[in-house]
Amino acid sequence: MLPTDPDSSAAYEPRSKTNRPKAIRRLVIWYRRNAAVTSLVDTATNSASAASNVAGSVVSSAGSVAGSMLQPLVFDPLRRLQGVHGSQQIPIKDSDRIWIAVDGMGGDYAPGPILEGCLKALERLPLRIKFVGETEKVLAASAELGLNQLLEQAIDSGRIDLVNSGPSIGMNEEATAVRKKRDASINVAMDLVKKGEALAVYSAGNSGALMAAAIFRLGRLVGIDRPAIGALFPTKDPAQPVLVLDVGANMDCKPAYLHQFALLGNIYARDVLQVSKPRVGLLNIGEEDCKGNDLSLKTYQLLKEERRFSFSGNCEGRDVLSGEFDVVVCDGFTGNVLLKFLESVGSVLLDVLRAELPRGRRGKVGSAFLRSNLKRIKKRLDHAEHGGALLLGVNGICVIGHGSSKALSVVSALRLAHSAVTHGVMEDLVELQTSPTSTA
Repeated sequence: MLPTDPDSSAAYEPRSKTNRPKAIRRLVIWYRRNAAVTSLVDTATNSASAASNVAGSVVSSAGSVAGSMLQPLVFDPLRRLQGVHGSQQIPIKDSDRIWIAVDGMGGDYAPGPILEGCLKALERLPLRIKFVGETEKVLAASAELGLNQLLEQAIDSGRIDLVNSGPSIGMNEEATAVRKKRDASINVAMDLVKKGEALAVYSAGNSGALMAAAIFRLGRLVGIDRPAIGALFPTKDPAQPVLVLDVGANMDCKPAYLHQFALLGNIYARDVLQVSKPRVGLLNIGEEDCKGNDLSLKTYQLLKEERRFSFSGNCEGRDVLSGEFDVVVCDGFTGNVLLKFLESVGSVLLDVLRAELPRGRRGKVGSAFLRSNLKRIKKRLDHAEHGGALLLGVNGICVIGHGSSKALSVVSALRLAHSAVTHGVMEDLVELQTSPTSTA
């Protein structure tokens, strides 16, 4: 006999949205509400990656610049240099390896993390490394980190050459210390490039000392009055960074300096970023050619009349990350402020996202849904993923790393150095001096 109680008939009806268990209904409602957070995370991955501690790469003194550039080599045709997750490792031939000089004593944590990064780089990059430092301290740091076996193997295989140096230049010392400490690690490393024993130099040490050593030991390119530090900033397209220079090497600039920065940046974007016709912009407070201070107005006319690159006009601050420019030039003071601002945005964004996630068990469930998104954001905003910046305008390839660089930052910076060498940046920079009437 069928039940006569009308309420009992519910046992024979399919469960509707209204008679689901309360816990399931709450979970469904919570998830739908937080779908907006998922969308926000995806958007943040494209726009706020600018927030990265672009760092790591950013140098600590003399403008504390450069390191934190996002994905400097996403454009590199060698997939093994990109560190793409899941991609098959291509065997590296010893004949393809090039020598890079590393200032092993430069940086807040040197020499241990610098050595560790070099050993990791040898596994992923076609490099040989001349590791310059105080030998006793280097060996002691190697033993402390348990790297002795790897170091011995690298030395025996000819992939690492330990080069002894004298007392290093501290992070708090004046740049003029390079004249007093002639056998400091940064000076010895620069000499290796000057002698042709290495094709590039990397240092995470005192940036003022590095610049001074580069100018004194390597010299400036003819026609370049002031070297500039170029930092790669992210844009809406992860595969299309924008080069901003100068970001800290020259606090006070003349119009001629910014004109030279544009020439240097154009070559870098063309050779390394593989942009066929880079769009060069001048950082300014408005798009109109009548806007800006005296420096901006005079620089605009110089860039407008230049035929060796494509000048796209003024670039407002909101357009730096728009993808509409490949190179943006400015004085070092403005560039460094811009860089430091972008560094702060990433951590603020992540803090906001964390604060918006619900607490308790619901928050844990939601985090599970968002975990992959948050991991991508963290990776893109981590300055350690991006290494360093090129010092452009000196007669050699110099990569400047952040003072706090550790192993991952070192690997990324050495990847940048390798790319600059293999794409022939110096050859085109030298040609720039001899063919002033050439066109881009």
